Amino acid sequence: MADLVEGDADGGGDGGGDGGGGVGRTDREGLCGELAAALRKGVRGDVRFGAADRALVTMDASNYRRVPLGVVAPRDAEDVAAALAVCRAHGVPVVARGGGTSIAGQATGEGVVLDFTRHMNAITAIAPEARTAVVQPGVVLDALRDAAGAHGLTFGPDPSTHARCTLGGMIGNNACGAHSVAWGTTADNVHALDVLTYAGERARPGQGWEGLPERLAEGLRALVGGELAALRTRFPDLPRRISGYALDALLPERRTDVARAFTGSEGTLGVLTEATVRLVEAPRARALAVLAYADESAAADAAHLLLPHGPLTVEGMAADLVGRTAAAGLPHGAAWLFAETGGATAAEARARAEQLVRAAAPATTGAVVVTDAAGQRALWRVRDDAAGTATRMPDGTEAWPGWEDCAVPPARLGAYLRDFRALLRRHGLHGAPYGHFGDGCIHVRIDFDLLSTDGVRRFRDFSGEAAELVVAHGGSLSGEHGDGQARAELLPKMYGTDVVRLFERFKDLWDPDGGLNPGMLVRPYALDENLRFDVLPRRPLPVVFGYADDGGDFAGAVRRCVGVAKCRETTTGGSAGVMCPSYRVTREEQHSTRGRARLLHEMLAGDVVTDGWRSEEVREALDLCLACKGCRSDCPVGVDMATYKAEFLHHHYAGRLRPAAHYAMGWLPVWLRGVAAVRGASVVNRLTAARPVAAVAKRLGGIAPEREIPRLAEEPFLRWWGERACAGPEVGAGPVGADLVLWPDTFTNHLSPEVGRAAVTVLESAGLRIAVPPKAPCCGLTWISTGQLQHARRTLRRTLGLMAPALDAGLPVTVLEPSCAAALRTDLPELFPDDPRARQLAESVRTFAQTLEELAPHWQPPRLDRPVAGQTHCHQHAVLGDAAERRLRERAGLVGELSGGCCGLAGNFGFEKGHYEVSAACAEEQLLPSLREARRGDATTATAILADGYSCRTQIAQLAGDGPRAHHLAELLAEALRA
Repeated sequence: MADLVEGDADGGGDGGGDGGGGVGRTDREGLCGELAAALRKGVRGDVRFGAADRALVTMDASNYRRVPLGVVAPRDAEDVAAALAVCRAHGVPVVARGGGTSIAGQATGEGVVLDFTRHMNAITAIAPEARTAVVQPGVVLDALRDAAGAHGLTFGPDPSTHARCTLGGMIGNNACGAHSVAWGTTADNVHALDVLTYAGERARPGQGWEGLPERLAEGLRALVGGELAALRTRFPDLPRRISGYALDALLPERRTDVARAFTGSEGTLGVLTEATVRLVEAPRARALAVLAYADESAAADAAHLLLPHGPLTVEGMAADLVGRTAAAGLPHGAAWLFAETGGATAAEARARAEQLVRAAAPATTGAVVVTDAAGQRALWRVRDDAAGTATRMPDGTEAWPGWEDCAVPPARLGAYLRDFRALLRRHGLHGAPYGHFGDGCIHVRIDFDLLSTDGVRRFRDFSGEAAELVVAHGGSLSGEHGDGQARAELLPKMYGTDVVRLFERFKDLWDPDGGLNPGMLVRPYALDENLRFDVLPRRPLPVVFGYADDGGDFAGAVRRCVGVAKCRETTTGGSAGVMCPSYRVTREEQHSTRGRARLLHEMLAGDVVTDGWRSEEVREALDLCLACKGCRSDCPVGVDMATYKAEFLHHHYAGRLRPAAHYAMGWLPVWLRGVAAVRGASVVNRLTAARPVAAVAKRLGGIAPEREIPRLAEEPFLRWWGERACAGPEVGAGPVGADLVLWPDTFTNHLSPEVGRAAVTVLESAGLRIAVPPKAPCCGLTWISTGQLQHARRTLRRTLGLMAPALDAGLPVTVLEPSCAAALRTDLPELFPDDPRARQLAESVRTFAQTLEELAPHWQPPRLDRPVAGQTHCHQHAVLGDAAERRLRERAGLVGELSGGCCGLAGNFGFEKGHYEVSAACAEEQLLPSLREARRGDATTATAILADGYSCRTQIAQLAGDGPRAHHLAELLAEALRA
């Protein structure tokens, strides 16, 4: 850790080491070696004991961290049995893991983690008549819903993580989701389960004792028979009672539902290998009624009154979570209920929603009914992202789970929330409650200080008092996410010690050796043990970027990742966004934004990943990060992995030889300026057109041999501009009379000057006077993306000097290349956090369409009346937004949606040796299929291919085959103007 903290003695707390397992390093290494060898001999699936493999699963989405010995990805139930046998022989505990989105800590462990997402992720069968499906535990919920949807069916429970959570995890936690008011919890939708106990016994929990080993059936029968009074009187009757084991489901009057009692056991009883689940009929049409209220309490008081009208959902949020931008699209109020209705037709669904609005009207401050699918998706995204967005208070303060998801009787929700807010105030804490108001279930992230001793003590004291408050209102400590480590210690407050002892007896019947997920739910760790923050440096590290939103602390930036794993989603199109293109190709956790953040966390901790900034594990994970910046906007908490990658590469290669590509493409602006200075573009083009010369150049430059070297422009844009008869005012001479500065970025200047010339044509046709710098400024992007941050700072310092006259004149700066605009908008002020000129230039940046909209609002673009296909640049999506571009296309008669995702070239990434396959696969995900579809539907090739980014246009040219070349929007408009 010395190379990270430079002698900082406070580099870590007392919660690191072996993650609480109590095994010394030498013994642990010996055990790991023996265990790994035995597992590789007996298991056909993947056995991974490397530092990176372990680091990736030290955490879930909770506050907790435990370091495992290794990870096994079984291929089938036989592999699970073999892994359990080996672990049992070595006395090693086992933890089952799905998507790793658990919020109470139950998906972490010190022994062997079984990863079911890699291989055991099949839908074995769907029986539409019986309305059942048979699935393996690693199936992602949305995959099941899509398959069932072909039969007009769905799986009812749908937590906000539906695009990445697994059925095994849902069964482990008894997950619920927004539609539980209509279709219940996962336990309500489980028919039968196939499980293996730690002892290797096979069991099939269903209704009755028949599917269980005789030993287990006899023990459970005796437990139930001897505790009938407790089972009938000590378990609250709540729609969202998730805490503890559901032992009351074993009562004879409840059909001895062993499957229901097993569901929600958090992997402590047996390992699930297959599940038969019930499906429900999906409404053919849906409508969404958004009801506004004066405050949160009014919304909470009203929620249960909507239930008699048969809504599918009743979700609640207040203004302190939604934020101003999202609230602008909602009816006027300070809190909202989202109530979804269904019907056989759109008219029927809408009618039910309108009926619900009328019934709720006396208490509301406004309402709207949304029937179009896109509008509903946009609103639901606000709700789905809440688990992430709630981790930051409006002032930027960090907020954490821990007291995450209690539930009270729905009719008592308003009273509970008023008391809960008062409790927060007494402890000086803040949080933004939201969640399943119709079921009385509340989620909240609270600004606990989990970095200091006093803060952790307050966390413990608050949790105890909050538990007492929930019990006083007749509620359950957990209403969805389970007890895990976060709440299990508090279960005696809810159930009493005698019922908790029943839980222990139940656990011991299933798992007498205590080998499955120990420390969870029964005989638990204390709620303030194993905190993942304990191992992080206590003082900010010396870094280059400012990390202004994280207090200048790189560790604080890394802590942004709370593990909700939206980056693991693999859906495309619609609102899927950009993040995370390399993960969607490889499906490897280390290539997800979360995986990379976890490795950085462990690099800072220093006990699993031990080489600090020199870590090869971190470098390998970041190697396939395209620096697309998608996570900056798509991640609910704004993790900015492109910046973290640049920071890491800066330190990783400090004082060392870099990869050849860093010199070849990182210094691209310098090489291109040199070629232009001697007017050597034609010579370079002839040389690189010769295959032997190109092959040598690519080998020396670290460029992928599959790539073509782009041709250089023989007349750069700046030379063309300078030779115009009426070039207009120059920035360096003082931009007198100019309306804007046109930024001649490296790509436009040397590689695609036709874009710059087209932009001049359009801007001047709009009556705008253009100034251009006399020398080429540079945004530093190529140095930033390769982690050469000192060179980037020198380049940007020169740029700030060049742009001083324009900044003094207050001119907007039009940047045609989205990646350069994004670098100026975000990276520049982060590299110069104390320089007001950097902030001024960043705020001056406009895209081409934004310039026209702001400076020439009445200008009418030429009508092209053509369909378009192509790519929205990932940096534009993440940093700049494309609303102005959409409006300009609409005014010009360019119809059609551009594909999302990332083109895969991403500047230097797709050109670097070893990246070609991933780069091409990224393009094949959305971009190339959209182009092929456009060509199939348009034999006359009238469809315009649109891509404002040079990388996107290059990727299309090199991978899309014959067809029309891609254009910048300025080119299409200029072509029409010239015509």
